[in-house]
Amino acid sequence: MRIAVFGAGGVGGYYGARLASAGVEVHFIARGAHLEAIRINGLSVKSANGDLHIHPAGVTDDPAAIGPVDLVLVAVKLYDTIPEDIRPLVGPETAVVSFQNGVMAAESLAAVLGPERVIGGMTQIISVIAAPGVIAHGGTMARLVFGELDGRRTPRVEAFHAACAGAGIDAEISADIQADIWSKFVFLAPFSGVTALMRLPIGPIRADARTRALYRRATEEAFAVARAKGIRLPDDQVDRHMELVDGLPEDLGSSMLHDLTQGRRLELPWLSGTVVSLGRELGQPTPTHGFIEAALKLHADGPDEGI
Repeated sequence: MRIAVFGAGGVGGYYGARLASAGVEVHFIARGAHLEAIRINGLSVKSANGDLHIHPAGVTDDPAAIGPVDLVLVAVKLYDTIPEDIRPLVGPETAVVSFQNGVMAAESLAAVLGPERVIGGMTQIISVIAAPGVIAHGGTMARLVFGELDGRRTPRVEAFHAACAGAGIDAEISADIQADIWSKFVFLAPFSGVTALMRLPIGPIRADARTRALYRRATEEAFAVARAKGIRLPDDQVDRHMELVDGLPEDLGSSMLHDLTQGRRLELPWLSGTVVSLGRELGQPTPTHGFIEAALKLHADGPDEGI
């Protein structure tokens, strides 16, 4: 299988390196200092699941230099998604799967490339670019879930699942990928928004009664929006997410907190901002996410230092 990783940051760099280490032909698309470091020194992953060093690593900033592949793994920040840039990678049999945050990625790609090209996906991982050419993975959680938008089990998702299994990646083929994407969103929007708002990792936030209550309200709002949207999520979804929060390392922060402290652009409009906009559209109150969006708004367009 020939795979192009569109965005070699925390997500794309981690999973692409795992696949490459198992012998899969992987081509990374990056830019800036990260690109140059990978070209010269290769791509390193620091992880409790096992460190990796891919050298040499196939990397470029020009998708046309790669050409059509079997699978495009989209892992750029949501504000960097430009489907036109993906076109040189897309041949007659190419599939495109997004592991971006938010709930609109697959829909946006399908609108440009056609729904027949797109596989839905989501990942559960905390990972960042620690330095140019170096990916730091927090904790041990690193899971991919993907599936056809209509729920069918097709040869292309089976082939990608087999590649992941061969690389030791925890991966699952989903029969309802939209529900899985929204389940993650109901977790991620509060986790990103509240940790960035507080400028703190999750430990002290969950330990304090008032900040824990604020966190739960943010989760309840996102869940209510999902339900109003008609997404099939279990009744105890909020409780499940709070249990997940309690099991996280106390020093774990979100990638949005990392971006904020590094002066980078934030995915705020696609996380708390989406909760607010969809809530308004669906008649669902979202005051907590409205406050998060307003409090972080003036930081949201910080300089972007690359993927």
